[in-house]
Amino acid sequence: MSGRRAAAGGFTLLEVLIAMAITAAVGAMTLGAFHQVDRAQEIARSQGDRYAAARLALTRLARETSMAFLSEHYDKNRLRERPTLFRGREDTLLFSTQAHRRLLRDARESDQSVVEYTLESTPGGGEQALFRREKGRVDEEPERDGRKDIVADHVTGFRVQYWDAKKKDWVREWNTRSVERANELPARVRFELEVKLADGRTERFSTEARVALTRPLDF
Repeated sequence: MSGRRAAAGGFTLLEVLIAMAITAAVGAMTLGAFHQVDRAQEIARSQGDRYAAARLALTRLARETSMAFLSEHYDKNRLRERPTLFRGREDTLLFSTQAHRRLLRDARESDQSVVEYTLESTPGGGEQALFRREKGRVDEEPERDGRKDIVADHVTGFRVQYWDAKKKDWVREWNTRSVERANELPARVRFELEVKLADGRTERFSTEARVALTRPLDF
C-alpha cells in the first residue's frame, strides 16, 4: 500500500518527457511568432523607405527639370556650340538647370548647374538604381566631372517622355544640340519610376514637370 501511494504521488518518466515536449513546442511557436512580427515590421519599414525614396527622387527630378534652360550668353569666339543643353532619351536625361542649391555659405557657386539622371547597376551588382550627377559649373564638357549619387535604389525601370508641342504628342528623345531642337525645350516632361518593394511587388510611380523657359535666354 505504501508503494502504491508513492507511485500515485509522483510523475513517471513518460509524463515528464511529454511535458518537456509540450513546453518545447510552445516555446518554438512563441519564438516563431516573435520572428514573424519582427519580419513584418522590417518589411513595413523597408516598404516605407522605398516609397519615400521614390517619391523624393521624382519630386527632385521634376523640380530641377522645370527650371531647365538654354542661354545664348557664352563666348561664341571660343565655343562652337552653347554649353547649356537638354539631351534626353527614354532612360537618361542630361540638362542645364537653374535649380542648384548652395550648401556652403559664401560658396563661389551660382544657381546654374548641369544635372544628369541615369539608370545604372549598383556597385555591388545584381540590382539597378537611379543615379544623379551634378556638375556645379556649366562649361563645354557637360558629360564630365561632377558628383554622382544614388537617389533611388531597387529600381526596375525608369522612363522619360517629352511633349512635342508641334506634333501634339509625346516623344522618346529630345536633343537641343540637334538641328530640329536647337532652340526649343519640351513644354512638359513625364517621368515613370518602377521600384521593387520589400515584399517582392513592383510599384510604379509617375510625375510630370512643366518647363518654365522653353526658349533660349537672349537679353
